[in-house]
Amino acid sequence: MPFYHRVGKLPEKRHTQFRKPDGSLYAEELISTEGFSSLYSLVYHCHPPTLVKDIETAKDLSPVAALSKNLQNRSFLTFKTKPVDDYLESRVVMLFNRDCYLSVAAPKKSMTDYFYKNADADEVIFVHEGSGTLKTLYGQIKFAYGDYLVIPRGIIYQMEFNDENNRLFIIESFSPVKPPKRYMNQFGQFLEHSPYCERDIKLPENLQTHDEVGDFKVYIKKQDLLYPYTYATHPFDAIGWDGYQYPYGFSIHNYEPITGRLHMPPPIHQTFEGHNFVICSFVPRLYDYHPLSIPAPYNHSNVDSDEILYYVDGDFMSRKHVERGMISLHPKGIPHGPHPGSVEKSIGKTETKELAVMIDPFHPLEITQAAMDCEDPSYYKSWVE
Repeated sequence: MPFYHRVGKLPEKRHTQFRKPDGSLYAEELISTEGFSSLYSLVYHCHPPTLVKDIETAKDLSPVAALSKNLQNRSFLTFKTKPVDDYLESRVVMLFNRDCYLSVAAPKKSMTDYFYKNADADEVIFVHEGSGTLKTLYGQIKFAYGDYLVIPRGIIYQMEFNDENNRLFIIESFSPVKPPKRYMNQFGQFLEHSPYCERDIKLPENLQTHDEVGDFKVYIKKQDLLYPYTYATHPFDAIGWDGYQYPYGFSIHNYEPITGRLHMPPPIHQTFEGHNFVICSFVPRLYDYHPLSIPAPYNHSNVDSDEILYYVDGDFMSRKHVERGMISLHPKGIPHGPHPGSVEKSIGKTETKELAVMIDPFHPLEITQAAMDCEDPSYYKSWVE
């Protein structure tokens, strides 16, 4: 997030001597983006973060396309994917391109004996079901139903779940994930017309310094390979940190919808953006209030982007059939719109309770076999049946 935050103990000046009670030095680490030219934080470790004891054989996690080119409206019933004990093994890529991967996960157990770092991509983890704590070097973030967890690349983390009932929708972005530019001023502050602001952000807190030595397994993802590293010290050994680069949470329930007299286009739902894609939040809101308004969306052609909706909860006035955890894919190149009867049915309605996450990527998505295995094959006919 583009605003300054600090936690724990820090020296008065950066890059100066900062000593432990025994007189030895804490180890300073710069964690930055775009070299030394963009956001960064300075972290002070009990031990150097470079103490690698072992590196095992990497595992290939490259997504494989079952369908690399697509011009058909499709839907995937992702709740058919079975829960898996392990967090990393539960992550299943459904759709992907060169800018982002879209995955679902249903982990049953917490990450108790290892840590994870994505060295290539920022991760946006949407919590559909479940609750718990995101643990990082920067502190902890409590999460629950409806939370986005934004974890910048290079940050080691653990997911601690409160029980076995968890469903996640995960976006991996190969560019930094940021709030929309139009909602920020030149100083990085949210503007008055922004649908959310700094007060809505869940910042890391409860910094726990683990000054521990031993064998600590960290799985690091780089170029679609998962490398098992063993470090000699606990990854969460920070005594303090400050800066602009850190994980944070944001609840979809705190997104304040923008409404108008006539139907508003999807960009008013935008919540985050990456290079060549955007993330939007559809939340409960009042409908349009022009006396002749039609609340249902008009037909529109996807000329420049695919459109993906991950359905969370509620009824969607433009769709005849929606399931929790369903992903709809409307590819660029053909129009789509409300299902038959939904336009007339929407007239006179005053509000919607729908909840969904939308991703619009500007390069076509490829489809994995895992997605095809849970596809509703008749979805593309739903506008005529």
